[in-house]
Order: sequence, then C-alpha cells, then structure tokens
Amino acid sequence: MLHLAIIIGSTRIGRRAPAIANWFAGEAAKRDDLTIDVIDLAEARLPDALGEALTPEGAAVAQRLAKADVFVVVTPEYNHSFPAPLKSLIDWHNVEWKGKAVGFVSYGGRSGGLRAVEQLRQIFVEMHAMTVRDSVSFHDVWAQFEASGQVLNADSCSRAAKAMLNQLVWWGLALKEARTTRPYEF
Repeated sequence: MLHLAIIIGSTRIGRRAPAIANWFAGEAAKRDDLTIDVIDLAEARLPDALGEALTPEGAAVAQRLAKADVFVVVTPEYNHSFPAPLKSLIDWHNVEWKGKAVGFVSYGGRSGGLRAVEQLRQIFVEMHAMTVRDSVSFHDVWAQFEASGQVLNADSCSRAAKAMLNQLVWWGLALKEARTTRPYEF
C-alpha cells in the first residue's frame, strides 16, 4: 500500500479545486493499492512569510506530507502559473518531497492548467521529487462539471486518471523500496 496525499492548491473563494479533488479522490479510491489523504491549503493556515514558526495547522500538514509516499497536486492555472499558496507549501516543506513521486491534476481555460504543471515540474525536480509523465487536465473547466460537481465526460477523465495513477503507483513503489534499501540523503 502507498499513502497518497492529494493537495488542493487553490485557496480562492469560489474555486473549483475541491470538486475536482473530490472527483480525483473517488478515482483513486477505486484502487486497492492506495490510502488517501486530501490536504486543502485553504485549511492549512501556513504563515505568509518563510522563516516564521509554523502554525499548529502548518505543523500538522508537515506530518501529513511526511507520511505520504506519493502526491497528486490539484492546481488551477492563474495568470499562466499556479497559485502562490501552493508555492508556499512547497517551500515550507523541503524534506517531505525528497525521493517521492508527484502527479498533477490541473484545470483552467484553454490550456487546462498545463502551463502551471510545467512550472511545477521544474520546482519539484529541485525538491528532489520525481514527477510522472501523464497528468489529468480539465480544459475550459467551467464546461466540464455539472452544478453538482459531477464530471460530464467521466469515461475519458477516468481513463486519464487511471493512466496517471498507474504511473504514480509504479514510481511510488520503486522509490519507496529504494528509500527503504538506501536512504535518499542528497
């Protein structure tokens, strides 16, 4: 079993991220090789300035990240990039990412959040994390979900989620075994 942390990267009022993260958590829950923890940055209460002491909520997030074997970041694309609270989360937690696999679920307008994902890939490499090739993206997100939060093109989206999760689990197992055999100390 691998422990998957799904990170909701948007904190905006009126955000789509919780509905998308809930859908993805449902897809991940269909598997018998994952346990799931959804981390909502709107509830994390990380300090704005790096170097301040972590709040109790922030310390709790650190523990949840450390427990994870693999991560999926749910991110919108705002102004051709990802949200600032997501960057704060990444920067606040250095060792929690090391030697672990990261996947992405993105959303936005025409690009479906892919520009945000490309930037996040560069950042996670610097954090010594392995990003998987496939991702799930919702282009023109406003037309992809019913008011109830249900995905309109569920079969296609489920196939994309399954492909990404297969890669995430493969890398997650390989990296977990490697970390167990030989600690990642770079």
